[in-house]
Amino acid sequence: MTDINVIIPAYNEEDSIAKVIKEIPDRVSEIIVVSNNSTDNTLIKARDAGATVLEEPQKGYGYACLKGMNYVAKKSKKPFIIVFMDGDYSDYPEELIKLVEPIEQNNIDLVIGSRTEELREQGSMTPQQIFGNKLATTLMQWFFGANFTDLGPFRAIKYDRLLAMNMSDKTYGWTIEMQLKALKMKMSYTEVPVRYKKRIGVSKVSGTLKGSIFAGIKILGWIFKYSLK
Repeated sequence: MTDINVIIPAYNEEDSIAKVIKEIPDRVSEIIVVSNNSTDNTLIKARDAGATVLEEPQKGYGYACLKGMNYVAKKSKKPFIIVFMDGDYSDYPEELIKLVEPIEQNNIDLVIGSRTEELREQGSMTPQQIFGNKLATTLMQWFFGANFTDLGPFRAIKYDRLLAMNMSDKTYGWTIEMQLKALKMKMSYTEVPVRYKKRIGVSKVSGTLKGSIFAGIKILGWIFKYSLK
């Protein structure tokens, strides 16, 4: 059976992280929660729920993801697939099975969970999230002929393909960097429609004006950087 590891960046998600972990399918061999400078009980709740817990004191989504990748790189047995998901319970963890199917059955390199409008709970995405996703995916279509419709954080990728990307973004640009590198490296990719619900707690990015602005700048920066190469 395919070996799957899950990496979950988490900043102050004590109310949701155990729910996320407990609903991840048993097919996953290891769940890795990276507590990203959390000041609450995220670390304790994650460990009690059965996850491997790492600590990344440097705040930033990309920092947390890279911490998880560094841990995986040191394992004697490497996974075939890495799944990234958020720790806020906005995703449906059981849909991980849908995400890995195109990799296992059709040899796809990267699968994005697309939060399509008809499957989203009303109010689960902020207007700035919806606008930002539309703008970014439209620009990727114009510049690169891409077929992405979302920058959703719930995604699956072959581990060797992830390593080949040499990911570097430390903050808000992590998801767009992965998608742009998949395009530039001519990797195979697809999207799978996934359900999406209101998160537990307040978003650290889209829930604040500052977070939304910085995320937007970072995403557009990556797109224009790659369009000039």
